[in-house]
Amino acid sequence: MTDQTSHAALPGRKNSDPDQTEELVIAEGVDEEPVEGNRRLFAGRAYTVIAALAFLYAAFHMAALNGLSISGTIASPWSIQANWQERQAQQGFDALLTATGPAAEGFTGTSMRRLLALAEETAATAPNGDEIRALAAEISERRERAADLRRTAREVKATWSARFPFLPTLPMEPWNFRTVHIAGALVLGFLMFAPHNFASAGAVVRQNRTVTLIAAFLAIPALVAGATTLSIIQFLNSGQVMEMGGRVLWMSMRDIPENFAIYDWVYAREIWWFGLPLLVATFGAIVTGWFERRDRAEFSASDIVLGLCAVIVAMYLIPIYGTAARNAVGTPQVPIGVAFAATAGTALILELTRRVAGMALVVIAGIFLAYTFTAHLLPSILRVAQPYTWQRFFGTVYSDVGILGTTTSVSSTYIILFIIFAAFLQASKVGDYFVNFAFAMAGRARGGPAKVAIFASGLMGMINGTSAGNVVATGSLTIPLMKKVGYEKKTAGAVEAAASTGGQIMPPIMGAGAFIMAEVTGIPYTEIAAAAIIPAILYFVSIYFMVDFEAAKLGMRGMREDELPKIARLIRQVYLFIPIIILIVALFMGYSVIRAGTLATVAAAVVSWLTPHRMGLRAIIKAFEIAGIMSIQIIAVCAAAGIIVGVISLTGVGARFSNLLLDLAGVSQLLALFFAMCIAIMLGMGMPTTAAYAVAAAVVAPGLVNLGIPLLTAHFFVFYFAVVSAITPPVALASYAAAGISGSNPMETSVASFKIGIAAFIVPFMFFYNSALLMDGTWVEVTQAATTATFGVFLLSAGVQGWFMGRRPVWFLRVALILAALFMIEGGLVTDVVGVGSAVAIFLIQRIINPKEGTVIPARGAD
Repeated sequence: MTDQTSHAALPGRKNSDPDQTEELVIAEGVDEEPVEGNRRLFAGRAYTVIAALAFLYAAFHMAALNGLSISGTIASPWSIQANWQERQAQQGFDALLTATGPAAEGFTGTSMRRLLALAEETAATAPNGDEIRALAAEISERRERAADLRRTAREVKATWSARFPFLPTLPMEPWNFRTVHIAGALVLGFLMFAPHNFASAGAVVRQNRTVTLIAAFLAIPALVAGATTLSIIQFLNSGQVMEMGGRVLWMSMRDIPENFAIYDWVYAREIWWFGLPLLVATFGAIVTGWFERRDRAEFSASDIVLGLCAVIVAMYLIPIYGTAARNAVGTPQVPIGVAFAATAGTALILELTRRVAGMALVVIAGIFLAYTFTAHLLPSILRVAQPYTWQRFFGTVYSDVGILGTTTSVSSTYIILFIIFAAFLQASKVGDYFVNFAFAMAGRARGGPAKVAIFASGLMGMINGTSAGNVVATGSLTIPLMKKVGYEKKTAGAVEAAASTGGQIMPPIMGAGAFIMAEVTGIPYTEIAAAAIIPAILYFVSIYFMVDFEAAKLGMRGMREDELPKIARLIRQVYLFIPIIILIVALFMGYSVIRAGTLATVAAAVVSWLTPHRMGLRAIIKAFEIAGIMSIQIIAVCAAAGIIVGVISLTGVGARFSNLLLDLAGVSQLLALFFAMCIAIMLGMGMPTTAAYAVAAAVVAPGLVNLGIPLLTAHFFVFYFAVVSAITPPVALASYAAAGISGSNPMETSVASFKIGIAAFIVPFMFFYNSALLMDGTWVEVTQAATTATFGVFLLSAGVQGWFMGRRPVWFLRVALILAALFMIEGGLVTDVVGVGSAVAIFLIQRIINPKEGTVIPARGAD
């Protein structure tokens, strides 16, 4: 793809629109995707190929999620006419019911057949019998016409499906859809992202032609495996196969019973002509990819082979999972070909994850994979009774208990839908508007750019699925401006990292985390989004206090009026919030997430016509192309997280971990919660929010639920700590991204961001002790809990930053402020009174006694 590096304009940049020459544009291009060091930058035909693949991939998902297909689209004229006829018949239903008069008084329900029978009986004696017969005849005629049109539509769909059997019929069966979802991301990912970072611009690339030639030869075993797959598909469609329970039977065993002799060739064919060639091509291409060097604008032979292997894995699994062999998943009888395909698929997922998300998740997944095959040798709660065979494990992991399970289910529906939504917002420049709006609202306050970062990153981050990605998008603008008004480099980076991370807990989208939580827990999305409101407010209020107190200590100013965009002009453009408003309203009106997301996406395109960035056909195609590229990372990490979830499900280690938490709770419930917090943070380090929560929810949340903690509270507890792992040393991914922009030391920045986001480590304990913070209670209880919690966060920020009511408190008053804040965590009346009373006492001591810096508390009689 072409270079899309974010370009931020510092204050003073003028709008290029001749009608708006006096209007400042503070943000420009902040919602564009950053270009990673290993992303290829194509041009010419190569760009056209990638752009077409990305567009088709994203458009396929939008079509699939809304039940569209090519054959269905061709048949849509008949379907639309049938719907119209049925609507007309329904209107006639009401008219006929009225015409039957008193005879219909006892009629209930909506059965057309019963009403027509009643009308026929009533027409014989009723004075308006002719009217009743005419209405009934019209209804019957419209119903027959609708049935004929439906029949024609089905025939048209069947005809086109037979002519082009490779065209997808949508909606697809879930396992097939998720398999295609992963395969498409793998193909795009390997073509787009190299296994190594490219040299700086202008550097000469040393191409190793020998490695390229070896990689090209690996296409031969891949094609052998592909040809074998096609022969298997042909056999399954030949009519020679046996059926059992209405499903095609597929047997892959070393010794085949005589009654099933038709399958005696399958086992050897799957090993020698499918499995081994596929593994040779897959692992060979992964290894050669590490050494192959090509120009940044060229495809790599090894990556083309890896994409081909991804397609072959999907080509094999889809037809085989359509047979009765699916029932053998998770058992020792799983077909050997499924184990081979799953092994190759798992390797491909981990390699792409390494390329797009780093080694953290790959290492964690590797540890879990190693655990699977060594668990029978380990002691205590980690031990399993029987070792798992390679065939059984990999035959299980590529199913709905692992890779094709919850994480991929969510990434293939909700996540990619909102990535498409974000791409449409990007194409209509709504992200630029968000940041400009934040500047206009908060730029005048002391330390203005830091407060702008809070608002802008919160708005952008709730749509963006990764904290680090949000840092790069908005931080390229806010971090330089924070440094300009006086913040240290590490503080500027830390503020952006903490604010961007907070975007992941900002409803309604919550970086797609809300939808995963709804999928995992079964709790309605609207309830989850509502419960997230107060904790999100507490988080951002705490960051606001932290940056405000820092600005006060350093005597910082805000930005001047002439450095900011005009608020009046931005208010006139407030219609750019319409897509977000439509999304929220549709969700709370009860529309499905998919329908609400689709409506919001369409609204983004419509709203763009009120701006200079009107979205025509070319811009819409570009938006789908951007969405296809944007989705690669999150899909890869969700699939990799599915590997970990599969291990947990197969080995039962999650249940044993729950027992450990129960034992700890017997000693101290707070100790059990602290232990759960540490595990959630460690599992989430280095991972995007969605993957971090998915893994932590599988390991930690069941144990918390077994402690008697409500399901929603337990999952929110896990979710928050999985999110803040992005700013927790030593693997603080968001902080490292911010340090790269600010030019500060990554570890210092991560420590500073941990300090600024300290409230995020306290808030989960707050709503554990007081569920009213999750909207669980009366309005009086919720209001009281939110008010006292906000005051507690204020005291905590004052104690940590060392600034209270316009002065620097001495060290023991800072300690007292933190203790007062902790008293308000529980949310009880007594503890709240103690906390407020302590704060008042600290204020009076500071104002009346006014202890100076270096003052100590005298201790008498100690000797």
